[in-house]
Amino acid sequence: MRVALFITCFNDTLFPQVGMATTHVLERLGHTVEFPEAQTCCGQMHYNTGYQREAIPLVRHFVEVFSAANVEAIVAPSASCVGMVRELYPRAAALSGDKTLIGAVANLIPRVYELSEFLVRRNGTVDVGAYFPHRVTYHPTCHSLRVLHLGDAPLQLLRAVKGIDLAELPNDAECCGFGGTFAIKNADTSLAMLGDKMRGVLDTGAEVLCSADTSCLMHIGGGLHRLRAGVRTLHLAEILAHTETMTEEA
Repeated sequence: MRVALFITCFNDTLFPQVGMATTHVLERLGHTVEFPEAQTCCGQMHYNTGYQREAIPLVRHFVEVFSAANVEAIVAPSASCVGMVRELYPRAAALSGDKTLIGAVANLIPRVYELSEFLVRRNGTVDVGAYFPHRVTYHPTCHSLRVLHLGDAPLQLLRAVKGIDLAELPNDAECCGFGGTFAIKNADTSLAMLGDKMRGVLDTGAEVLCSADTSCLMHIGGGLHRLRAGVRTLHLAEILAHTETMTEEA
């Protein structure tokens, strides 16, 4: 299948290894991965901060770039940004009053998938040939739970990883406190939520915290780093990309 990689600006800027890992997994499964280089921010930050009209040009650009790609699916390693496209693009298009954009958004949305959603539900794949002999716990992000309703798709993929010791995260459905600009505008509340989440992670005894959004991993990972807790954070794609032939990081 021909797949377009929607990398998201957060990953492109701060976590490029996640995009590479996503590509490795998709290509290992026989997909041809295209990367539309003209893609930019999806506009989520603008829209969620109250600048809905300012986000419309970004919505229009995204639709133009990915509609022009000759692919069957558009896959992103980010439940948050896929949630923006699926839930808020129709609202932004309606706000624009542009019937052409409204139609283009409606035509594009069915082809946009979060990585685990694409693998499990679209591709029917659970075992991607990964090997990761470590104790891991998984944090389901708010967007993956409440917007995309991914359910246990990420966990199905993790359970199929050879050698993994998967530990259940206590109160896993609770928000980590990041929420984009929420963590800046409501720092005290955010830190209290982060403290609860870190306590749950540490209670699992996990070596690695995994999630489907690097934004949440950055927030939780920063807190764990300040505690010198010795817990690594890895995106789901990075674990799925790992095989027995890969050398462990120091």
